[in-house]
Amino acid sequence: MMRKTVAMSLMIIAAVAANLFAMGEGRLTGKIIDAVTKNPIPNATILVVSTGARNFKQEFKAEKDGTYRILLIDATLTYTMTWSAPGYQPVTEPMKLKLGDVTNKDVALNPANARATSSAPAAEAKPDPATTAYNEGAQLFNANKYPEAAAKFTEAVTAKPDLIAGWQALARTEIQTKEYSKAIEAANKALAGDPDETDMYAVLYTAYTATGDKAKAAEAKKKLPANAGSLFNDAAKLINSGKDAEAESLLKQAIAVDDKFAQAYYELGMVYVRMGKNADAKTNLQKYLDLEPNGKDAATAKEMLKYVK
Repeated sequence: MMRKTVAMSLMIIAAVAANLFAMGEGRLTGKIIDAVTKNPIPNATILVVSTGARNFKQEFKAEKDGTYRILLIDATLTYTMTWSAPGYQPVTEPMKLKLGDVTNKDVALNPANARATSSAPAAEAKPDPATTAYNEGAQLFNANKYPEAAAKFTEAVTAKPDLIAGWQALARTEIQTKEYSKAIEAANKALAGDPDETDMYAVLYTAYTATGDKAKAAEAKKKLPANAGSLFNDAAKLINSGKDAEAESLLKQAIAVDDKFAQAYYELGMVYVRMGKNADAKTNLQKYLDLEPNGKDAATAKEMLKYVK
């Protein structure tokens, strides 16, 4: 019954989300070449994996002339990009695309058996420690291992303090671990490096609210991007996949953007029911009923309020 309700909620908000997605997409284009010969590499692929609260993983193929074009629906996310081809060493890099624009990225791959031009054997290329730690952190985050992920993201930004994607990921992860002061520090570091990273204001709003700093929470709320419908849709997908912990954060962000978003309160209340957080469930279900006393889920909300007392 709960799963069906969430699916219906997703359909209701679909029209709003369609317009929001159009504003949130980003494109990545470029050319993949041989680092030695400078010739285009055929049969190259680009693996795109999202980091953070939403899961996305897809492999794209480049053209025979090495060029590639990728459209990503949600350019507000940070992605781990891996360019690879048979017989070549892969290149991995965290990236965030330009919102509503085209990001250009040409990549040169070294042959797997490349050697230095001198008679001495080439020293084995060492992977960038910051990138390695970041990628390990992303895998741990997607496996819901938040304390371990936070440690890896901390390792990444320690090795490379200007790694904005690392600060972003750390900020989101510390929200999950409820280390709110660390989340605030990481979010502010990300914004210092790139003021356009507006999704960090959702992190700041959540963290300042949790720590009781109403003034700074209100300041962060004013700077939130107005994408409550998109956040709600993403949360609904996570709920339908059984990922309530991740959905909780997105629903709270949606409410921060639009505090009259009744359906978000209802779904958040139901998340808390399943998590056994009765006090939080009661607060959010009651808020839903205050906003929509005759809403389509009002009967269910009233029954649940009896259950969580």
